[in-house]
Amino acid sequence: MLLAVDIGNTHTVFGLFQGERLRTDWRIETRVERTEDEHASLLRGLCELEGVALRDVTGAIISSVVPPATGPVERFFARYLKLTPLVVGPGVKSGMPILYDNPKEVGADRIVNAVAAHARWPEGAVVVDFGTATTFDVVTNRGEYAGGVIAPGLMVSADALFRATAKLPRVDIVRPKGVVGKNTVASMQAGLVFGYAGLVDAIVTRIRAEVEFKPHVVATGGLAAFMARECATIDESDELLTLRGLQILHDRNRA
Repeated sequence: MLLAVDIGNTHTVFGLFQGERLRTDWRIETRVERTEDEHASLLRGLCELEGVALRDVTGAIISSVVPPATGPVERFFARYLKLTPLVVGPGVKSGMPILYDNPKEVGADRIVNAVAAHARWPEGAVVVDFGTATTFDVVTNRGEYAGGVIAPGLMVSADALFRATAKLPRVDIVRPKGVVGKNTVASMQAGLVFGYAGLVDAIVTRIRAEVEFKPHVVATGGLAAFMARECATIDESDELLTLRGLQILHDRNRA
């Protein structure tokens, strides 16, 4: 079995693959202080709950945008599973030309998402990843990573609104009854949810006008399903797109 690890700024997602089938997945908080021993204890317990043995893992791949959190995961694989994981980065075969001015600037998760998107939608795609930052990644119908957009994430925007004002409270990200709020909390939720949906739709519309193909637009990340319901330009959501991309990259680099 393959254990794929996607280390994000807020959450770390583990995916356990049996062949090409994603058997199960887990999401935990990203903490740079977590040691390899803590990872072993945590993952052993999660595997037992799913009725599988951690020792049955024979392959490993990591995508990370948090370098300090990567080392402990690598050491976990080395110490407890005697595996050297493939870490997505320079030198890894993606099978995808990167059209960025400096390809090394593109985050590992964005390349992984692009690879997964092209495998499913070869006609071209836009991946909207709702994470700590919201990223828009454009994959051409020729299988190229064309570039993208980076915007503050929805949770970051909500936190900034709370921290930068004296009287506005911290609010949960939920859909209000309508766009015209009747109290402070509802007004803030309307601005965050509907305002962010407008941001997404505006950017996707501009991307569609700029490219020469008709891209399929997919949302991924923790808030993907929630925001996809509010955005007119998103065709579907797949919260596990990054894990599927990691499985593809592992297969391409197995030799």
